[in-house]
Amino acid sequence: MEVTATVDLSEQDQLELAKILGCNGGELPDKLRTYSSAALKEYISMFLGQRVFRRGSDINEFRLFLLVATVFDNRIPDEQEVCRLFQTSATESRALIRAVMSKYQYQLREAIDNSIRRALDAAEQEDEHSPHVVTLNSHNVVEELNRTLAGIDGTLEQIRKKRGSVSTYEIAQSAYARLREQYPENE
Repeated sequence: MEVTATVDLSEQDQLELAKILGCNGGELPDKLRTYSSAALKEYISMFLGQRVFRRGSDINEFRLFLLVATVFDNRIPDEQEVCRLFQTSATESRALIRAVMSKYQYQLREAIDNSIRRALDAAEQEDEHSPHVVTLNSHNVVEELNRTLAGIDGTLEQIRKKRGSVSTYEIAQSAYARLREQYPENE
């Protein structure tokens, strides 16, 4: 069903919103269209009594769940993306993402797998004897990678933060190979 809406925003609010959403003023209507789809799904679920929440945290979790499917291209967003949208701290955003990944784990399986696959695709190796290195801004994806490794073989080396870095991680060759068996490269 096609639905259109008009929103009155000052020029300053439009500029600020475009900055938050990472687009220019001309792209703002198209960018907002993806968010409006998620918001409308939230309202429809509430109207139909399918999702009636009593706690604010439940509402935010459901909102993020909807955004993963409609805005984030079926991937788990990183903490900074959630910070910008939900006006939360990095710690609060990390907890929100973790809660959504747990509460909606079956519905988000594809998004979680896509996030893992993207992380592995981005990993680089300096030479054939060095670990694979990847920069990840999502602590939750790192945790998911380590959970996956534990499920494959508990003796595999866990993914570790590269010494002296903020968000760069090292993946041992053996761990990377086993993860690649489970999550082949995107084609």
